[in-house]
Amino acid sequence: MKINSNYELLLREEEIKKRISELGEIITKDYRDKNLLLVSVLKGSFIFMSDLSRSIDLDLKIDFMSVSSYIGTESTGVVRILFDLSLPVTDFDILLVEDILDSGRTLKYIVSILKDRNPRSVEICTLLDKPTRRVADVDAKYIGFSIPDEFVVGYGLDYNEKYRNLNDIVILKP
Repeated sequence: MKINSNYELLLREEEIKKRISELGEIITKDYRDKNLLLVSVLKGSFIFMSDLSRSIDLDLKIDFMSVSSYIGTESTGVVRILFDLSLPVTDFDILLVEDILDSGRTLKYIVSILKDRNPRSVEICTLLDKPTRRVADVDAKYIGFSIPDEFVVGYGLDYNEKYRNLNDIVILKP
């Protein structure tokens, strides 16, 4: 899918892949002697999760959760679990892989749920961070890029299920 006049380029695919490779190296060092479970928050993080998992040079396991808190471009503030993990997490160091950390409400809720299941640890890795939008007390240990307060799509991120297949991350113009 080509970028057209409805978008403004924010991050090129090459920049994204380079940064993911760097994150993979850091995570490999940090989790060398741990029992790593990557948990992808669907659907937005599936492309990031795929690339990140292949850049981590460790034995690891992967699982998925699906939650919903958005309608269109706005967060509803209510988080619903649509699809839960298939693995018990008790013996794992969980790295929650998310596409974007915005208000933080969704991730705070997910982290709380996961911690209640008694894993060894829970950390967050996000491709994109919008720190100016944060309303919940949540921080990511691993951040790909800090971005401005714009609505972005591409590389897995969507607007009403469209634009996930863009290779770049773009600002969606009204």
